[in-house]
Amino acid sequence: MSVRAGLPAGVLACVPWVSKRGDIVQHRTVLWVGLLLAGLGPVCCAPVAAAEAATQRKWNVLFIAIDDLNDWVGCLKGHPQVRTPNIDRLARRGTLFTNAHCQAPLCNASRTSLLTGLRPSTTGVYGLAPWFRTDPRFRDRVTLPQHFKAAGYHTMTAGKIWHGGYPPRPSRAAEFDRWGPRASVGARPPKKLIPPTPEGDHPLMDWGTFPHRDEDKGDWKVASWAVEQLSSSPPEPFFLAVGFFLPHVPCYATPQWFELYPQNELLLPPYRADDRADTPEFSWYLHWKLPEPRLSWLERHNEWRHLVQSYLACVSFVDSQVGRVIEALEKSGVADHTVIVLWSDHGWHLGEKGITGKNTLWQRSTHVPLIFAGPGIAAKARCSQPVELLDIYPTLIDLCGLPKRDDLEGHSLLPQLQDADAHREFPAITTHNQGNHTVRSHRWRYIRYADGSEELYDTQADPNEWTNVANRSEFRPVVAQHAKWLPKIDRPPMAGSKHRILVREGDEWIWEGRPIRPEEKVE
Repeated sequence: MSVRAGLPAGVLACVPWVSKRGDIVQHRTVLWVGLLLAGLGPVCCAPVAAAEAATQRKWNVLFIAIDDLNDWVGCLKGHPQVRTPNIDRLARRGTLFTNAHCQAPLCNASRTSLLTGLRPSTTGVYGLAPWFRTDPRFRDRVTLPQHFKAAGYHTMTAGKIWHGGYPPRPSRAAEFDRWGPRASVGARPPKKLIPPTPEGDHPLMDWGTFPHRDEDKGDWKVASWAVEQLSSSPPEPFFLAVGFFLPHVPCYATPQWFELYPQNELLLPPYRADDRADTPEFSWYLHWKLPEPRLSWLERHNEWRHLVQSYLACVSFVDSQVGRVIEALEKSGVADHTVIVLWSDHGWHLGEKGITGKNTLWQRSTHVPLIFAGPGIAAKARCSQPVELLDIYPTLIDLCGLPKRDDLEGHSLLPQLQDADAHREFPAITTHNQGNHTVRSHRWRYIRYADGSEELYDTQADPNEWTNVANRSEFRPVVAQHAKWLPKIDRPPMAGSKHRILVREGDEWIWEGRPIRPEEKVE
């Protein structure tokens, strides 16, 4: 079957990525893994393992981030019509975590957590600001790329890895050795494509298509820079971080990607009009006023289907850019000794729970793609146990044989990368502002808000999280079991925090500096 089947003519996206050693990942011996013999399992052979570990080269790392990508990816089956052949192919080459969750449903907080190895409740970074190093407690914090740099890696980055303009330009050299183009929208239409949106008609709140080329987009330029680095034989070992902006709003894509998703054939996400009837009133406080419009606005302006189409088109476009980068890695000749990890910083609502955007503690906001592929990683594996983006830092340390750290709050996924069924005791925890947490186990989602109100969902019986059973007596033991995992450290917002910040001042709850007035709620 052609790798371009089902995609627009002329799209250089669906490139085969097949290891030169075939479909099965080559497991190599390292000291902390032990000797693996094909079909025989672990064998005790310490002298041989030690000798090989002493001479083994360090694996390169290709670190791919995608902004605002929920589980609408083919391999995660989040939307039945989505086409993501390159991400799906990567998942088949390695291990897909089908129950992975972010630490915060907001860009800066999520990325700060992943790259520092600390929970938002530990740093106090909950909003779109500040840069975490402005706090003296974390000024010298060693981040994931810095740890690799200290181990002799050549570190490179392009696109959106940190949020927005972070780190400040004078500090960039301390974070990565080499910087490529920053994240950008790229080509824009002469004027917005949708009607004015509530809360100020934010310029990013737009979606649709207009005449332009894929090459005019910011993500194309980021992928091209990454391709250039891989094609020029960069110093090894290297850590190459590639961050894609789409499907973050504005959701612009060229017409060929929209043609994949005709509006008259499009399936909208599952939705119940009374879905919020059994959720605490406080749940609204986490997204009290946002640039992203409510579902009611989409329906009034006949934009719901258009937004879903635009999001899917952008997902397929960014998948094509992932394909370009992976093709370049394969052509470079170093794919066999490069670990690839692909992740998204958080999900995105497209009408579920009556909203669009993130800023919630439900599945659509927290559930993200997470894929590892490369040496020492089982191929064609799917792990359904709850895992966190926080686990990426210690996992890459173990995969690449770097010095371990005792100051990370995540847990290595190495056992699950070798055996997807290996037991894992930890749930996934997501936080949005102080005191608001969700605990996601294999079966349940438990939510505790800052006012003490709760939600509990049986995700096996109720995958859409439509029925809150927290107040049913028969489920109180489940609530208690999950509540014990709530973060013990729960700091207030870091000094300088702003944008999407919720705090309590006396008897009032304050959203982005303004008191919350219940009569102002917009549903």
